Amino acid sequence: MSNNNIVNIEYNRVTNVTSTDFPSYSQNSATMTVWDTEKFKNNLDIEIKSLEERDCNFDLKHVDTSIANAFRRIMISEVPSVAAEAVYIYNNTSVLQDEVLAHRIGLIPLQIDPEELTWCESNGENEENPDSKYTDKNTIVLTLDVACTRNVNAPKGCIDPKILYHNSSVYSRDLKFQPEGNQAEIFANKPVVPCDDDILICKLRPGQEISLRVHCILGVGADHAKFSPVSTASYRLLPHINLLKDFTGESAKRLQKCFPEGVIGIDEDGKAYVKDARKDTVSREVLRYDEFKDHVKLGRIRDHFIFNVESTGAMTPEEIFFKSVRILKSKAEYLKNCPISQ
Repeated sequence: MSNNNIVNIEYNRVTNVTSTDFPSYSQNSATMTVWDTEKFKNNLDIEIKSLEERDCNFDLKHVDTSIANAFRRIMISEVPSVAAEAVYIYNNTSVLQDEVLAHRIGLIPLQIDPEELTWCESNGENEENPDSKYTDKNTIVLTLDVACTRNVNAPKGCIDPKILYHNSSVYSRDLKFQPEGNQAEIFANKPVVPCDDDILICKLRPGQEISLRVHCILGVGADHAKFSPVSTASYRLLPHINLLKDFTGESAKRLQKCFPEGVIGIDEDGKAYVKDARKDTVSREVLRYDEFKDHVKLGRIRDHFIFNVESTGAMTPEEIFFKSVRILKSKAEYLKNCPISQ
């Protein structure tokens, strides 16, 4: 691996971070001075490390930072999902103000397939009925009707509100889907429910109740965070650790303690080796000691990105990434076909 591909991590600074004029170009490289699409396609590699229902960890290799960051930004702010847009409150005698209650409902992730809805176009501010833009093609309606009452069968001396009262806490599972048009057929095999049942909306006491309707539409995170399909989408460069000399015995054990568990291993002969650089957090702890600072080189591989994508539950993390790829592709095609102004 060339030194130019390593971002050097020193005790009090980071070096070799100069940006390039375009991806894959380097002033120190005589072999790659122009963009080569075929070479990019052959070198690009994606390695999935873990894939779960809501969390995905994968490596994106041999790409420029601009491309990796484009995927990250698109996943956060441009992949569409469905969230509450308008809340119509008919009755709210809880301790929460109407706007606070609406805000909490708006941030509840919804398990609704965005492919089944069309975009909601604005009718303008001057129309007599601005809500006419909501139709069964672009809107999902949820209802919430909950009233708190006393439990007459509660044991004497009980102080637990969940036993003393019925509906003492209002959860996301209390939001019910109200099909409009042919939505009952469209979503017959795709239940319209919150991604998590136990998100607390508010607490009620006897005599208090909430009655409201929620209109949910398509949107993107660039407009509001509630539309973002990810709770986090991040990447970091793969750490690179180079041991310039052999460390054995007690020296190897001291070296091992300078890194997180699992980074440095010790073989049968008592010699230290880099076991798994991926687990390193690049804390630079090892550079504090004279024994190691001139014999251990830390860095990060500039074209090896470790991605972690955590979905809110509306879509699987792999689906979110695939959609980000398609969005980036459409952007590139648009720019390619866009006429150049004279």
